[in-house]
Amino acid sequence: MLGEYRITGRGASGIAADIERAVGGGALRPGDALPPLRELAAELGVNSNTVAAAYRLLRDRGVIETAGRRGSRVRARPATTPRDQIRIEVPAGVRDVSKGNPDVALLPPLGDALAAAAAEHALRPALYGGPPVDADLERMARAALDADGVPDGPVGLSSGSLDAMERVLTAYLRPGDAVAVEDPGWGSLLDLVPALGLRTVPVAVDDDGPVTADVARALRGGARALIVTARGQNPTGAAVSAARAAELRALLAGHREVLVIDDDHIHGAVDLPLHSLSGVTDHWALIRSVAKAYGPDLRLALYTGDPTTVDRVRGRHRLGAGWVSHLLQRTVVHLWQDGAVDSAAVAASYGRRRDGLVRALAERGVAAHGRSGMNVWVPVSDETGAVAGLLQHGWAVTPGARFRVRSVPAVRLTVSTMAPEDVEPLADAVAAVLRGPAAGQVRYG
Repeated sequence: MLGEYRITGRGASGIAADIERAVGGGALRPGDALPPLRELAAELGVNSNTVAAAYRLLRDRGVIETAGRRGSRVRARPATTPRDQIRIEVPAGVRDVSKGNPDVALLPPLGDALAAAAAEHALRPALYGGPPVDADLERMARAALDADGVPDGPVGLSSGSLDAMERVLTAYLRPGDAVAVEDPGWGSLLDLVPALGLRTVPVAVDDDGPVTADVARALRGGARALIVTARGQNPTGAAVSAARAAELRALLAGHREVLVIDDDHIHGAVDLPLHSLSGVTDHWALIRSVAKAYGPDLRLALYTGDPTTVDRVRGRHRLGAGWVSHLLQRTVVHLWQDGAVDSAAVAASYGRRRDGLVRALAERGVAAHGRSGMNVWVPVSDETGAVAGLLQHGWAVTPGARFRVRSVPAVRLTVSTMAPEDVEPLADAVAAVLRGPAAGQVRYG
């Protein structure tokens, strides 16, 4: 069952630590089955309850998964091996379209806004016991949410989208609960879910968002939460259409107990309307980051939701980090007040490059996807071969394995570092490597 490896330890924590070290070191590999409780207990000379406690610790840490009578096994991608390790070294002279960062030329300068925030701080420093959310920031954020038709709810702040997702998930779910996530989807989220001891239920995605039939299957299977990227989906560029949103909202109306999280991470850098799923179920949250439009290092995302959800997340945040820096909050306020980002112009800039690349690939017989955002997703038959081949042609791309659970192999190309004159050479290279139509369909899952 475990090959030559022998688990050691006497107490639950010792057994768990030994298994976790073995997984991290590669002695136990993803998918390896662990011994049944009684069998391992007999081998170690301990009570079976001790082994059960060890397995429970490992499950809670996202190292293993348990499936009732089918036993326990190392997760397909345990929390000890994050997806950001799936990367390639970029040799000198190779163009890098793999990173997923925004175009720095489209980010606003922060100097004036930071200086204004610092001057205000000198007059009225933020101290313990103050309100966690700046009043101006809350007012402006709520007005933008209202304009997009997001249901009314209080506003909270976190240190980025992933931080907010973690806090919302842990406010309701417990280790072992199932979470429906997009496949392909954001690699960091696919790491986070098992790291919290939760079970990932992959849901197929097409250009219009999560496929309704797959979401229905996940809900029938007991998924307690659903996370959907509203637009600019990473890595496929999918955006939830009005028709798809209507289908999903009708479906969720029959599952009011499900926690729904709308991820609007690309707000401010996209020109497609928001079609959210917020407010259909009893508990929901919509999360907006400033990273794509204003800069990743601002580390600020706002969220809204039903009062109970926001209250739980705020309360837990207060016991940990406490609040998001008011210097950062005031910086964002000044950026918004000054109109530092022309969202339509930013979206158009990404759109010209993204749409141009998708069109150029189609002209060469290569199927690709990129309805919104900064990325183009190209399904391939041989992911490793495609990545290696493009390196030989002078282009570094991201392996699709970083974003997949069960969906077909692919590569991701980020357009933010590309100039218009790069489109044709990159399309030529992709077509040459794939040697004909890519093995992808409109549905990615």
